[in-house]
Amino acid sequence: MSTPTQQTVQSCGIYHGLPVYPASLKNLTAIITGANGISGNYMLRVLSQSPERWSKIYCLSRRPPMIPEGLPANAEHVECDFLKGSGEIARCLQERGVRADYVFFYSYVQVKPKKGGGLWSDAEEMCKVNLALLQNFCEALPLAGIKPKRIMLQTGAKNYGLHLGPVATPSEEHHPRITLEPNFYYLQEDFLWSFCRQHSISWNVVMPSYILGAVPDAAMNLVYPLGIYAAVTKFLKGKLEFPADLKAWEATCVGSSARLNGYLEEWVIRYPVFLSVSRFSSSSKWRLVLFWLDNFGTSTMSTADFGRAVLNDDAKDQKFNAADGGPFTWGGFWPKFASWHGIEAGTPSMDDAAYTKVTTPYEPPPRGFGPPATYRIRFTLVDWAKRPEVQKAWEEIMAKNIHKGTTKLQDMDIDRIFAFADGSLAGGTLDLSMNKARKMGWHGLVDTSECFREVLGEFVGLGMLPPVGSE
Repeated sequence: MSTPTQQTVQSCGIYHGLPVYPASLKNLTAIITGANGISGNYMLRVLSQSPERWSKIYCLSRRPPMIPEGLPANAEHVECDFLKGSGEIARCLQERGVRADYVFFYSYVQVKPKKGGGLWSDAEEMCKVNLALLQNFCEALPLAGIKPKRIMLQTGAKNYGLHLGPVATPSEEHHPRITLEPNFYYLQEDFLWSFCRQHSISWNVVMPSYILGAVPDAAMNLVYPLGIYAAVTKFLKGKLEFPADLKAWEATCVGSSARLNGYLEEWVIRYPVFLSVSRFSSSSKWRLVLFWLDNFGTSTMSTADFGRAVLNDDAKDQKFNAADGGPFTWGGFWPKFASWHGIEAGTPSMDDAAYTKVTTPYEPPPRGFGPPATYRIRFTLVDWAKRPEVQKAWEEIMAKNIHKGTTKLQDMDIDRIFAFADGSLAGGTLDLSMNKARKMGWHGLVDTSECFREVLGEFVGLGMLPPVGSE
């Protein structure tokens, strides 16, 4: 019979089961790249909550992170363009005296899609640009005299071929690569593994699903276009119609809160633990005691009472999925979403003639067998957002509720912003297994619907959406 272990976890608002770190863990330094994007922005928020643990956070991006109250006291923005080459990046790092125990890499460029193609249709150019971002940055580190203990690279569910058709479900980290089209995730992984091996640095790769968070650049964001859709629907006194069919309504998928992703990614790089069996003088029983360590294996705890100890570093050099911790369906969410705005929720039409069919391009699809998927769409949010009455309504809503510079729909990149939501609403099962992280002791979770509501409020705070439910 194995000896039971005990862990202490905590809640922070709607986020539960979060790890508790020892007070002795102090003065860590971090680099966050792409800190003005959705993932880097929330990673900054997570680390800045613990200024004693993370004494210095360097935010590397072309533009400073857009945080209404300004950068946290323990954070510093360093302007860097990762497409300018490793030498130029190294110069920037040296001039600012950057150092780092850990690196969180989120830099990403969404290239212009091919004409008539989807968001990621120019796969070759996506590979070229996004590999260059990682390669230039990593090669600048030794030039600047920086050697982190670990580099965390965030990729995503396209690792499993989600954008190309039906995938194996549940999707697990050991599943083979999907080679139907070029994928820059794989090129980034290969480079990172080679670089880390050459320089004796450990690595992690974390793969979330649809990321929920609020930042000014909302082009790859599920919440923002749906917030616009609900606000305009209420303004026009309509029903919140569902764009796809019953299959999409009932399909199970998972969300990935940007904040919970940040908590997970901090846990992944801090995972190494000291498993010690101690015997107390008052008892002959042995008890397993769990102590957190840094990657050097140091601890302020005395080892005089320990009969056996082992450094458990299973998370090093591993890939992990990142999901909120529970199933999500549009059918379960849609009535809640409508109720927040005080409007009626529509349901999928039972009229087959109401739908246009879209079939995924590959047979067999990414799962390796069976037919491609056929999705049925009543309308797209891309087309909806281009309607004159919708654009007029949005302009009036913003003028009434946001008393500063307003953004017209016709000035947005509609095809990019709303297509991301259309892809999710169309259906398709996505279940990122969290078993690997769970077995190692990760307990974090958030209700995806509650996160959606929180992020809507954050967009209101940014002046990008009207107050939820307002006229």
